[in-house]
Amino acid sequence: MPQAVTNVFQRIGRVIAGFSLAQRTIAIIGVAVLALGIVALSSWLSRPTYTPLFSGMSASDANAVVEQLRSSSVPYELADGGATVLVPEKDVYDQRLAAASAGLPGSSSGGYSLLDDMGVTTSEFQQSVTFKRAIEGELAATISSIKGVTAASVQLAIPEESVFVSETVDPTASVFVETSGSSTLSPKQVEAIVHLTSAAVSGMKPENVAVVDQSGQTLSAAGVGTTGGMDQQASDYEARVTASVQQMLDTVVGPGNATVTVVAEIDHSVNERVEETYTPAEGAPPLSEQSRTDRQNGSSSNAGVLGPDNIAVPSAEGDGTSESTETSKTNAVNKSTQSTSTPAGTLLRQSVSVAVDAGAGGDLSTAQLSDLVETAAGIDTERGDAITVELVSFSQTSSEAAQAALQAAKDAEGAERQSVLLNTLIIAAAIAIPLLAGVIALIMRSRRRNSAAGEFDQLFGDRPPALSALDAGAATTAIDQAPTTPLAFLETTPDPEPEPDPEPAQVSLERRRAEIDSLTRQDPKRTAELLRTLIDDRQHV
Repeated sequence: MPQAVTNVFQRIGRVIAGFSLAQRTIAIIGVAVLALGIVALSSWLSRPTYTPLFSGMSASDANAVVEQLRSSSVPYELADGGATVLVPEKDVYDQRLAAASAGLPGSSSGGYSLLDDMGVTTSEFQQSVTFKRAIEGELAATISSIKGVTAASVQLAIPEESVFVSETVDPTASVFVETSGSSTLSPKQVEAIVHLTSAAVSGMKPENVAVVDQSGQTLSAAGVGTTGGMDQQASDYEARVTASVQQMLDTVVGPGNATVTVVAEIDHSVNERVEETYTPAEGAPPLSEQSRTDRQNGSSSNAGVLGPDNIAVPSAEGDGTSESTETSKTNAVNKSTQSTSTPAGTLLRQSVSVAVDAGAGGDLSTAQLSDLVETAAGIDTERGDAITVELVSFSQTSSEAAQAALQAAKDAEGAERQSVLLNTLIIAAAIAIPLLAGVIALIMRSRRRNSAAGEFDQLFGDRPPALSALDAGAATTAIDQAPTTPLAFLETTPDPEPEPDPEPAQVSLERRRAEIDSLTRQDPKRTAELLRTLIDDRQHV
């Protein structure tokens, strides 16, 4: 191994050896967390991407598909309550081909595929029933693809055509839909289902389609149409007119100073009217003309006629010849036929009621406000529309209650904000105080070590070099040259005699031991602290 790499490892080893017990524990935990993170990241990166193989399947189909995947040793996952099967993206096309070859998914309403299994011996009744089943299956599959619909079932009632029936019966349909979770279909979705079903069957009217959901709620009733359709239309019209009038009044008298109520009557019946008009074609020649003349020849009678007294009165003489002519003409006539169909939902009449705060009306009169509202709402007096505008004094109770509720909400929001701020400060203090205490403890410990090292230097002199830096020959020299420092806090008697010659190393060591022994007897606690600090410093070197 190269020397540089060896030096790096040695340096790292020395750094780790200098860690305290707490630092080593933290380092081990950090390394374990890092290793677990690397393992989790690698497993997540190596995890395959799953793609839906089939969705919206029944329980039997899902079971068959899962059994096939298990036999092929292909990993899979289930979603949407088991209705969707997920497989790795690289295997999705192969498994779809394998499922198709095995006839999976198998359970379905069939659709037009039912007509493929009909033989030459199939009766007319079987053909009609199979054709109806095919239409029902196709409609159910189409309705199931609508967003929010998980399953659908369609039943058609198509009457048989016969020349012996004087009155025909309209076909009807019933549709059962199952939605995902607790969601419901919107009116537009119900209307789409109704029109989709009615358009698939010849002669079926949209109002003859019944739609029911899984909770038993009737969304569209047969013979009536979409439940609440006219009511919804009336509500939409009232809301639209109310918003228009309210916006105008808010601009004139100010927001909150006027209230508007609109009531509309909608015609629920469907009316059809046919008118035929005949007018002569001026300037056109007759289509046909016939003329007939009758003549009678004979003599007249002299008997005359009876008079007032029953006496015969002689008549005038004549030849007895008569002639009559009859002419018949067929003239060209213009014929005009007009058919009018009025669908349900026509506005019969509406009434608008407006109340304006008397204090906010200002110089506006009731007549001026009535004209404004009449124009904004589209009032038609010939249709029977009614409008009422009054200047009244509004009650301030609800306004004061609303202001009090608003102020209470603001106070609650402020209190909640202060509570969140206080909790944040408490959490920050709980984190900062231990950290600050740890930093202070480290500073105090460092100062204590420095002071202990200073006292050690005062007691024993300068620290000898490390043993690794001394050779066998220099060890004795270092011991001989080591200075002898007397203890500062021991009572020493000055020696009047002249300073003796340097003592041998063995004598110096004996004297140091005696001084340490004396120090231990006088102050054992301080001596133990000095020795402990010395040992810690030797370990960190």
